[in-house]
Amino acid sequence: MKKVIEENIKDHIRIISKLLDTQKDNIIDEIRKVVEIIIKAYNENKKLVVFGCGGSAADAQHIVGEFMNKFKLERNALPAIALTTNTSTITAIGNDYDFSRVFEIQVAGIVNESDIVIGISTSGNSEAVRKGLVKAKEMSAITVALTGETGGKLNGVTDYILKVPSKETSRIQECHITIAHIICGLVEESIFGRKT
Repeated sequence: MKKVIEENIKDHIRIISKLLDTQKDNIIDEIRKVVEIIIKAYNENKKLVVFGCGGSAADAQHIVGEFMNKFKLERNALPAIALTTNTSTITAIGNDYDFSRVFEIQVAGIVNESDIVIGISTSGNSEAVRKGLVKAKEMSAITVALTGETGGKLNGVTDYILKVPSKETSRIQECHITIAHIICGLVEESIFGRKT
Protein backbone atom coordinates (compact mmCIF):
# COMPACT_ATOMS: atom_id res chain seq x y z
CA MET A 1 0.00 0.00 0.00
CA LYS A 2 2.83 2.41 0.84
CA LYS A 3 4.26 1.93 -2.65
CA VAL A 4 0.90 2.76 -4.28
CA ILE A 5 0.59 5.91 -2.17
CA GLU A 6 4.11 6.98 -3.13
CA GLU A 7 3.45 6.26 -6.83
CA ASN A 8 0.29 8.42 -6.76
CA ILE A 9 2.16 11.31 -5.16
CA LYS A 10 4.99 11.00 -7.69
CA ASP A 11 2.50 10.89 -10.57
CA HIS A 12 0.79 14.03 -9.24
CA ILE A 13 4.15 15.82 -9.07
CA ARG A 14 5.02 14.65 -12.60
CA ILE A 15 1.80 16.03 -14.10
CA ILE A 16 1.93 19.29 -12.14
CA SER A 17 5.55 19.72 -13.31
CA LYS A 18 4.43 19.32 -16.93
CA LEU A 19 2.51 22.59 -16.57
CA LEU A 20 5.91 24.30 -16.61
CA ASP A 21 6.87 22.74 -19.97
CA THR A 22 7.13 25.71 -22.33
CA GLN A 23 7.88 23.48 -25.32
CA LYS A 24 4.22 22.43 -25.54
CA ASP A 25 1.10 24.61 -25.46
CA ASN A 26 2.15 27.35 -23.08
CA ILE A 27 -0.50 26.97 -20.41
CA ILE A 28 1.23 29.54 -18.19
CA ASP A 29 0.70 32.26 -20.79
CA GLU A 30 -2.93 31.18 -21.21
CA ILE A 31 -3.46 31.30 -17.43
CA ARG A 32 -2.02 34.83 -17.42
CA LYS A 33 -4.46 35.88 -20.16
CA VAL A 34 -7.40 34.37 -18.27
CA VAL A 35 -6.37 36.21 -15.08
CA GLU A 36 -6.23 39.49 -17.04
CA ILE A 37 -9.67 39.03 -18.60
CA ILE A 38 -11.25 38.12 -15.25
CA ILE A 39 -9.70 41.21 -13.62
CA LYS A 40 -10.99 43.37 -16.47
CA ALA A 41 -14.47 41.83 -16.17
CA TYR A 42 -14.64 42.43 -12.42
CA ASN A 43 -13.43 46.01 -12.86
CA GLU A 44 -16.34 46.48 -15.28
CA ASN A 45 -18.88 45.02 -12.79
CA LYS A 46 -19.27 41.74 -14.65
CA LYS A 47 -19.60 38.29 -13.08
CA LEU A 48 -18.05 34.83 -13.28
CA VAL A 49 -20.19 31.81 -14.18
CA VAL A 50 -18.73 28.30 -13.78
CA PHE A 51 -20.05 24.81 -14.53
CA GLY A 52 -19.09 21.19 -15.13
CA CYS A 53 -20.40 17.66 -14.56
CA GLY A 54 -19.52 15.15 -11.83
CA GLY A 55 -16.20 15.99 -10.17
CA SER A 56 -16.02 19.07 -12.36
CA ALA A 57 -19.34 20.23 -10.88
CA ALA A 58 -17.74 20.03 -7.45
CA ASP A 59 -14.72 21.92 -8.79
CA ALA A 60 -17.02 24.62 -10.21
CA GLN A 61 -18.59 25.07 -6.78
CA HIS A 62 -15.16 25.10 -5.10
CA ILE A 63 -13.92 27.81 -7.48
CA VAL A 64 -17.02 29.95 -6.97
CA GLY A 65 -16.63 29.62 -3.21
CA GLU A 66 -13.10 31.04 -3.44
CA PHE A 67 -14.32 34.08 -5.42
CA MET A 68 -17.49 34.73 -3.41
CA ASN A 69 -16.04 34.32 0.06
CA LYS A 70 -12.29 34.87 0.06
CA PHE A 71 -9.14 33.11 -1.02
CA LYS A 72 -6.32 34.61 1.06
CA LEU A 73 -7.46 38.17 1.69
CA GLU A 74 -10.23 39.60 3.84
CA ARG A 75 -12.26 41.42 1.19
CA ASN A 76 -15.66 41.93 -0.42
CA ALA A 77 -17.24 39.15 -2.45
CA LEU A 78 -16.49 38.89 -6.15
CA PRO A 79 -19.71 37.95 -8.01
CA ALA A 80 -19.60 34.32 -9.12
CA ILE A 81 -22.21 31.63 -9.76
CA ALA A 82 -21.91 27.84 -10.10
CA LEU A 83 -24.67 26.52 -12.37
CA THR A 84 -24.47 23.12 -10.65
CA THR A 85 -26.09 24.02 -7.34
CA ASN A 86 -29.81 24.45 -8.09
CA THR A 87 -31.14 20.89 -8.27
CA SER A 88 -34.68 22.03 -9.06
CA THR A 89 -33.50 23.93 -12.14
CA ILE A 90 -31.13 21.17 -13.25
CA THR A 91 -33.71 18.40 -12.90
CA ALA A 92 -36.48 20.50 -14.51
CA ILE A 93 -34.34 21.13 -17.59
CA GLY A 94 -33.14 17.51 -17.69
CA ASN A 95 -36.71 16.25 -17.38
CA ASP A 96 -38.45 18.69 -19.72
CA TYR A 97 -35.74 18.83 -22.38
CA ASP A 98 -32.50 16.89 -22.12
CA PHE A 99 -29.61 16.73 -19.66
CA SER A 100 -27.25 18.09 -22.31
CA ARG A 101 -29.11 21.43 -22.05
CA VAL A 102 -28.78 21.96 -18.27
CA PHE A 103 -26.11 24.65 -18.63
CA GLU A 104 -27.19 26.07 -21.99
CA ILE A 105 -30.62 27.09 -20.69
CA GLN A 106 -29.23 28.53 -17.45
CA VAL A 107 -26.58 30.49 -19.37
CA ALA A 108 -29.35 31.96 -21.55
CA GLY A 109 -31.08 33.28 -18.43
CA ILE A 110 -28.09 34.42 -16.35
CA VAL A 111 -25.17 35.42 -18.56
CA ASN A 112 -24.69 38.96 -19.87
CA GLU A 113 -22.31 40.37 -22.45
CA SER A 114 -18.66 40.35 -21.29
CA ASP A 115 -19.32 38.08 -18.30
CA ILE A 116 -16.69 35.36 -17.90
CA VAL A 117 -18.00 31.81 -18.38
CA ILE A 118 -15.81 28.85 -17.44
CA GLY A 119 -16.75 25.31 -18.47
CA ILE A 120 -14.87 22.41 -16.91
CA SER A 121 -14.58 18.99 -18.57
CA THR A 122 -11.66 16.64 -17.96
CA SER A 123 -12.17 14.94 -21.34
CA GLY A 124 -13.37 18.06 -23.12
CA ASN A 125 -16.25 15.96 -24.44
CA SER A 126 -19.12 16.83 -22.08
CA GLU A 127 -22.01 17.80 -24.33
CA ALA A 128 -23.69 19.74 -21.52
CA VAL A 129 -20.54 21.81 -20.99
CA ARG A 130 -20.03 22.31 -24.74
CA LYS A 131 -23.61 23.55 -25.24
CA GLY A 132 -23.31 25.89 -22.26
CA LEU A 133 -20.11 27.41 -23.63
CA VAL A 134 -21.54 27.74 -27.15
CA LYS A 135 -24.57 29.57 -25.76
CA ALA A 136 -22.32 31.85 -23.68
CA LYS A 137 -20.30 32.73 -26.79
CA GLU A 138 -23.55 33.51 -28.66
CA MET A 139 -24.39 35.93 -25.85
CA SER A 140 -21.01 37.70 -26.24
CA ALA A 141 -19.60 36.38 -22.97
CA ILE A 142 -15.89 35.59 -22.71
CA THR A 143 -15.47 31.82 -22.57
CA VAL A 144 -12.83 29.63 -20.96
CA ALA A 145 -12.52 25.84 -20.96
CA LEU A 146 -10.55 23.75 -18.46
CA THR A 147 -9.82 20.33 -19.99
CA GLY A 148 -7.37 17.46 -20.23
CA GLU A 149 -4.57 17.25 -22.76
CA THR A 150 -6.59 16.84 -25.96
CA GLY A 151 -9.25 19.49 -25.31
CA GLY A 152 -11.76 17.11 -26.89
CA LYS A 153 -14.85 18.70 -28.42
CA LEU A 154 -14.12 21.99 -26.65
CA ASN A 155 -11.24 22.76 -29.02
CA GLY A 156 -12.17 25.83 -31.04
CA VAL A 157 -15.33 26.46 -29.00
CA THR A 158 -13.96 28.93 -26.43
CA ASP A 159 -11.90 32.10 -26.37
CA TYR A 160 -9.37 30.41 -24.07
CA ILE A 161 -8.64 26.76 -23.33
CA LEU A 162 -6.44 25.54 -20.50
CA LYS A 163 -5.38 21.96 -21.29
CA VAL A 164 -3.81 19.89 -18.52
CA PRO A 165 -1.20 17.53 -20.05
CA SER A 166 -2.79 14.28 -18.86
CA LYS A 167 -5.51 11.81 -19.84
CA GLU A 168 -6.13 10.63 -16.27
CA THR A 169 -9.23 12.21 -14.74
CA SER A 170 -7.92 12.45 -11.17
CA ARG A 171 -4.66 14.13 -12.21
CA ILE A 172 -6.53 16.56 -14.48
CA GLN A 173 -8.91 17.50 -11.65
CA GLU A 174 -5.98 18.07 -9.28
CA CYS A 175 -4.40 20.42 -11.81
CA HIS A 176 -7.70 22.21 -12.46
CA ILE A 177 -7.93 23.17 -8.80
CA THR A 178 -4.26 24.24 -8.74
CA ILE A 179 -4.88 26.43 -11.80
CA ALA A 180 -8.09 27.84 -10.26
CA HIS A 181 -6.27 28.70 -7.05
CA ILE A 182 -3.53 30.49 -9.00
CA ILE A 183 -6.15 32.45 -10.95
CA CYS A 184 -8.17 33.35 -7.86
CA GLY A 185 -5.08 34.44 -5.94
CA LEU A 186 -3.86 36.70 -8.72
CA VAL A 187 -7.30 38.21 -9.32
CA GLU A 188 -7.76 38.85 -5.61
CA GLU A 189 -4.32 40.48 -5.27
CA SER A 190 -4.91 42.68 -8.30
CA ILE A 191 -8.30 43.95 -7.18
CA PHE A 192 -7.79 44.17 -3.42
CA GLY A 193 -4.01 44.48 -3.04
CA ARG A 194 -1.36 42.11 -1.73
CA LYS A 195 -1.54 40.80 1.80
CA THR A 196 0.97 42.62 3.99
